[in-house]
Amino acid sequence: MTTHEPASWTYAYLGLSVALSLVWLMLYALRHDLNVSMLRVSLCTGLLGLTEPLFVPRYWNPFTLLDLAHRTGFDLESLLFSFSIGGIAFAAYEFLFHVGPVESIAAERDKGLHQQHTFAVLSAPLLFGILSVTTRLNPIYSSAIALVAGFVATLYCRRDLWLKMIVSGGLFLAIYFFVFALFNVVFPGYVVAVWNLKAISRIRLIGVPLEELMFAFTFGLYWSSVYEHFTWHSQRAFTPALVELEQSLTEKTRNLAHRTP
Repeated sequence: MTTHEPASWTYAYLGLSVALSLVWLMLYALRHDLNVSMLRVSLCTGLLGLTEPLFVPRYWNPFTLLDLAHRTGFDLESLLFSFSIGGIAFAAYEFLFHVGPVESIAAERDKGLHQQHTFAVLSAPLLFGILSVTTRLNPIYSSAIALVAGFVATLYCRRDLWLKMIVSGGLFLAIYFFVFALFNVVFPGYVVAVWNLKAISRIRLIGVPLEELMFAFTFGLYWSSVYEHFTWHSQRAFTPALVELEQSLTEKTRNLAHRTP
């Protein structure tokens, strides 16, 4: 860090990660029935923080504790960041609409579209790897493309999760946008100094790079259903109105699946 950069920037990425972790803690505290599921999802998502060298410095070059990102490409903050967003993307829909992954459909795993389970689960990481190796796309765009592909693949064999995935994309986008906007107020100038804006669109909304919002939406689309997909659970609403809506949507989804060859 040079003399032209505020000393507080060393803790900016940590601040963003902590802010997201506070949202995570709120969801964890208010939905005790989701505690084990949230921890499982978040621990797995935390491993995504190890991909940070793919993004530094092509997408951004953050100031971090011990200057790890600049020196190695890795950093501690990315682990906390990834841990937090995984749990939020999974639980935001459950919290807002009072639903939960409670019914097992493991008995149906060899039936119909469920036979494509392995393909759907692996589609996003495989495509991200392929794009990273075979193209010169900025990794943030490769991530978004892979996440959308994962969403489509999941939707293909788990049509019962379509509502949660789409709504969760919007929910996580809103949460992330709000937190990032506050981050920009606390750390003005950080985005311009750290993001590689010339390598991306340069479009910012209230100071938030468009690519960050693109990532938030596509991450919510795909990652919100990962737990149900891996554990073969379906969603169940806990309030009468949502139960009725859920039953109606489920029936329509089943009729559509029956018409599919």
